Amino acid sequence: MLTPQFSDFIDAHRWAVLTSLDSLGAPSSSVVAYAREGQDLVVSTPGATFKRRSIQADPRVNLCVLTNAEPFNFVALQGRAVIETQDLQASTKAVFANIADTGWSLPDDLEAWLVSQDRVIIRITPEQLHGVIR
Repeated sequence: MLTPQFSDFIDAHRWAVLTSLDSLGAPSSSVVAYAREGQDLVVSTPGATFKRRSIQADPRVNLCVLTNAEPFNFVALQGRAVIETQDLQASTKAVFANIADTGWSLPDDLEAWLVSQDRVIIRITPEQLHGVIR
């Protein structure tokens, strides 16, 4: 599914815009950090977010990985997401590793932080993708 060019682009970046659908089908977007696990992309988020509620109601999402500067290249992945509530440590560590050079660091007591934040992992399995890489 992923071309080598798109795969390399996703691996080289760390921020994306995640779009999910509300109960009326209207899109809602937010900026997220992500990590790649095989063909899937994972996002760590607090459990009480709109993202979680909307994905539980309708798993269709779009994740648009983009550059931080012009010419604003991107790869957009359309797919289905699932909410994971168990065994979150490995995926959470992967997300933090992907953003380590931006000043974010893994909490010292990861398990306690996951519980206190009611964290979940959004796992996105791409079904279609497109993008522009100049």
